[in-house]
Amino acid sequence: MNHDVILEVRGITKFFPPNILANYKVDLTLRRGEIHALLGENGAGKSTLARIIYGECKPDEGEILVEGRRVKLRGPRDAIRLGIGMVHQHFRLVESMTVAENVALVAAKRLVLPVREVRDRLREFARKYELDVDPDAYIWQLSVGERQRVEILKALYAGARILILDEPTTALSPLERRRLFTALKRLKDDGYSVLLITHRLEEALQSDRITVMRRGRVVATIRPEEVSREELARMMVGRVVRTGNYVKRPSSRRSAPLLEVEDLWVMSDKGVYAVRGVCLKVWEGEILGLVGEAGNGQRELVEAITGLRRVEKGRVIIAGEDVTNAGARRIAELGVAHIPEDRLRYGLAPGLSLIDNYLLRKYYKSEYRRGPFIDYGKAEEELMRAVNEYRIVTPSLRVPALLLSGGNMQKLILARELSEAHRLIIASHPTYGLDVATAEFVRRFLVRERNRGSGILLVSEDLEEAMALSDRVAIINRGRIVAVFKPGELSIEEVGVLMASEGVGARHGEVVEHAG
Repeated sequence: MNHDVILEVRGITKFFPPNILANYKVDLTLRRGEIHALLGENGAGKSTLARIIYGECKPDEGEILVEGRRVKLRGPRDAIRLGIGMVHQHFRLVESMTVAENVALVAAKRLVLPVREVRDRLREFARKYELDVDPDAYIWQLSVGERQRVEILKALYAGARILILDEPTTALSPLERRRLFTALKRLKDDGYSVLLITHRLEEALQSDRITVMRRGRVVATIRPEEVSREELARMMVGRVVRTGNYVKRPSSRRSAPLLEVEDLWVMSDKGVYAVRGVCLKVWEGEILGLVGEAGNGQRELVEAITGLRRVEKGRVIIAGEDVTNAGARRIAELGVAHIPEDRLRYGLAPGLSLIDNYLLRKYYKSEYRRGPFIDYGKAEEELMRAVNEYRIVTPSLRVPALLLSGGNMQKLILARELSEAHRLIIASHPTYGLDVATAEFVRRFLVRERNRGSGILLVSEDLEEAMALSDRVAIINRGRIVAVFKPGELSIEEVGVLMASEGVGARHGEVVEHAG
């Protein structure tokens, strides 16, 4: 027995009905004080393996060993007792409770939650591992990065020595990703073992070892210094992935923009202004990239434009019509497609089937009804064509959307939103959580729509993506637009400074007026 190995899985095989192979004879070892990346495309079987290790899923074949001892997991409680903690891609927090109350829930063995004890312990963990979060803040008030820290703190508080992180950087800004890896390296130095599930090549290359999965099977286990980024991508996808080189036709501005945002002021959930006097225009046949670090008003701005959040002051004009504080349905009927930031919270009804999710924008329209009933036959024909066009991998159109991989969920949203007549697309972080091949697929679809004449507001924290796709780029900082420029006019470094600097809002009026 290798005493350095804390966790081992041998020959894990898992089928889902009717005939989906999720894992096939998977072998993997995790050592003490190691960050081990499990790399693969969306749908490669990574999350299924993680759920098996955490006791949420029972394997059809194979065994799990913890510290050399074969274990049988009847559920997550057994895993937690063995020192295994998991941070899921979609967080499992009670939004109406505080951070301390959420953490207390995992250890509460009596009627009164030990919240006071939790606060002190949380502050200790925060100092030691740079997992800063206010113990008394409510979950609904927190950013994505802060919520993730709460999930990690929950696992640590419950006594985990093995941490499974399922796509932990899906919705994090570059700064939050750096903070996460700082915390993980400190945990590693303290003897914790981390199984990092990711599709990001750069994250895998920061780990101690990498196991690559493709179509449910292990392709290789290697050290970062033994492989190049290109070789990793080829292992992961099974072919050479071609990125960039987007063909964009010349943009011709019409007399009026498709979207006008005039002096917009919008409040956050905390009751303070998140959007402060924003002015923007999106023209036909152009992509306007909106970049900024997380929490600088992007989410609130998008929600105000799409009818999901109240505008306190200013105007939103779509195709010449003032739609300030109009409902989401009215805005959609004007030809606005919305690809939301949070796929599960705003993009899909995860418990409903693919067909029902596809019908969310159509069910009330006469062409999709037979008297008082929905015409599922027509919807199924349309969706089947979309499944082929968008390469959505699913065993059936009737399965719940929750069973799809993250990439296939995003493709389903694209298929639904772009199947309707549209002229304006609001795409908020459209490649979050997607593997390299699926992300490239989505980017090419956006360029295709732009070439067909749609105006696109692309919200992204990936500067390289925004610069490659956009005709113009706007930088948002502390709720204000601080610069608008064309790619090539500013370097990535200069953009990064404008995104992160304090006090740049003074340039707001001057720069927006200059950029038009």
